[in-house]
Amino acid sequence: MTPEDARRPLIAGNWKLWGTQGQAADYCERLVGMLPGDLPADLAVCVPFTSLEVCVEALRDTPVSVYAQNMHQEQTGAFTGEVSAEMLTELGVDGAVLGHSERREYNCESDRALQEKVPAAQDAGLVPILCVGESEEERERDETQRKLRTQVKEALERVPDERLPDVVIAYEPIWAIGTGKVATPEIAQEAIAFIRALVGDRSKDAAARIRILYGGSVKPDNAAEILAQPDVDGALVGGASLDPKGLVEIAAAAAS
Repeated sequence: MTPEDARRPLIAGNWKLWGTQGQAADYCERLVGMLPGDLPADLAVCVPFTSLEVCVEALRDTPVSVYAQNMHQEQTGAFTGEVSAEMLTELGVDGAVLGHSERREYNCESDRALQEKVPAAQDAGLVPILCVGESEEERERDETQRKLRTQVKEALERVPDERLPDVVIAYEPIWAIGTGKVATPEIAQEAIAFIRALVGDRSKDAAARIRILYGGSVKPDNAAEILAQPDVDGALVGGASLDPKGLVEIAAAAAS
């Protein structure tokens, strides 16, 4: 098996600010009932802190992983409102989304903080999904590669080469998140191939093995074309994942 063959697609549904404990329990029950026996992709839900335990319990012994939507790099301290990696692993959480553009914009998430968050997640046994992507203005100024280079290199700076394949990167062009605009498959492939090349500057083996997802208005009706691109290893799905049927349909598209 080549390293590329080992890149099993990952479809992760990001609930964002949605999902009371009651809604989460209902969602998970419906999702489990829809899972096919031969799921062609790894499946995950990224849920609010208050619903993590509900989802971990409801999805135990299923192929669905549970991710948090954020995590602080420190284990303890004067960080009001934050949650540590240890708190997540105690609940049985599998990973955490880090550096989502909404947190970068509204919560001042910085590349410097991500330098600490990504290895802290790995040290705790969590899978980090590192989000990167350019704004519409940066794309119009032809600064996409500059932005991606800065984000990827800074966030992964303290990750040893041998641990790079255990990071998941999600390319989410900011202009396509929740806007209904979708990067063409060609745009997604070009950007993700560039990200893979950046990882390759550190380690060719890691570049061949690391999973890089696309995110930005992914839906069941456009997923297959995006997921068919050679460097796209899955999707970070927003609004379409709030219906478990949509999430399962997108996962099924990974086989086409």
